[in-house]
Amino acid sequence: MKQPVGVILAGGRATRMGGGDKGRLLLGGRSLLSRVIERIEPQVAALALNANEDPDRFADLGLSVLPDPIAGFPGPLAGVLAGMDWAAARGADHVVTVAADTPFLPEDLVPHLLLAAEGGAPIALASSVVEGREVRHPTFGLWSVSLRNDLRAALAREERKVGLWAEQHGAALAQFPPGSVDPFFNINTPEDLARAEALL
Repeated sequence: MKQPVGVILAGGRATRMGGGDKGRLLLGGRSLLSRVIERIEPQVAALALNANEDPDRFADLGLSVLPDPIAGFPGPLAGVLAGMDWAAARGADHVVTVAADTPFLPEDLVPHLLLAAEGGAPIALASSVVEGREVRHPTFGLWSVSLRNDLRAALAREERKVGLWAEQHGAALAQFPPGSVDPFFNINTPEDLARAEALL
């Protein structure tokens, strides 16, 4: 399998954080986005950002900015489709997605996803053990671009749940061991940001 390209999902409205670009929040003096880019960029052949509205506000990052292909902020699945379309235009077979608000994401995410998909699964999702149970992290996935027309049709039917759509296509799971810091800890509220500062 060729090295996949990557897309950071930042297309939401961050309502629980009071709106705005959550990825621009500072953690330890650096933006969440800069921390995510630092961790995922070495793992992929090229990197883009899924975000809506004015793309020029991200010009300093030097990344292609991909808007949702469907209006109305339909959720992360639209960002996955934006990534698939971008990947296909680049001649890539797969795209890896990560969330913009997860500054501790695994530095070996892509190798684990590729290994999980080796059996021929068109999708591999990250999972981890939290308090003794396995939890899926569906915004962290490896997606075959061959599914993009199917996904476009699903979104047209107003399907919105990432994990449910992935399950319908036999998604494999790449399980990450628990550590001192949950690598998929995401920042949704001011309290989460304060907790991340403590973890840092």
